[in-house]
Amino acid sequence: MSTPETSRSSAPPVRVVVIEDEPTITQAIADRLTAEGWDVSTAPDGPTGVRTVAEVRPDVVVLDVMLPGYDGLEVCRRIQADEPVPVLMLTARDDETDMLVGLGVGADDYMTKPFSMRELVARLKALLRRVRRAAAPDAARESQTMLELGDLVIDRAGRRVTRGGDPAHLTPTEFDLLLCLASTPGTVLTREQLLADVWDWVDATGTRTVDSHVKALRRKLGSDLVRTVHGVGYALELPGPDSEAPEAAEADPAADRA
Repeated sequence: MSTPETSRSSAPPVRVVVIEDEPTITQAIADRLTAEGWDVSTAPDGPTGVRTVAEVRPDVVVLDVMLPGYDGLEVCRRIQADEPVPVLMLTARDDETDMLVGLGVGADDYMTKPFSMRELVARLKALLRRVRRAAAPDAARESQTMLELGDLVIDRAGRRVTRGGDPAHLTPTEFDLLLCLASTPGTVLTREQLLADVWDWVDATGTRTVDSHVKALRRKLGSDLVRTVHGVGYALELPGPDSEAPEAAEADPAADRA
């Protein structure tokens, strides 16, 4: 679907696939995004959603967690295995475990129902800006492709991360968050700063999003990597060869504490 405004623009419209089994919600999202000049395709269940993403090759996906056929987590796994695409997940429960699982299978962001259409659009636009910014050439980034901090190695150009020689499979958002923290190691960054720099948000409504992504980083890279400064934000610790290994951190209950 498109609007007259889209045809007057030289840039191609954003392609979005909405995978949601509640017709009322699907229609509301489709109407709002169409009003933005985006091309919207919809799917009512998991298998149809996977096929639609493969056919449309969207710029971004809005994906409900509770779906018939395949649930949203399985859909996310399948579409990310084919070709990585930014995904914003919708969940009916404000359950941090569900959110962490969603982030772990490749989602970049999540919102809890009921949600504001205005915020949904803002988050999708911010997600697209982050993806485009990561793909754009950057002179400073090219001049320092590899960032090495103790046993942590970040390949900026290849968007790969290893710790102690072991590769870590990070989502695009997790990589951007780690890179932001690693750019000023030891410096405390507030949640608001991280929201602005990583998520491109200008308000503090998503501080739990920051906390959940930090927890995901700790699970994948070790609980000792990111230090919490209570009431302020987070700082990247300078890791060394004798730091706690990710496997040991996984068994430590403190690894789940933000």
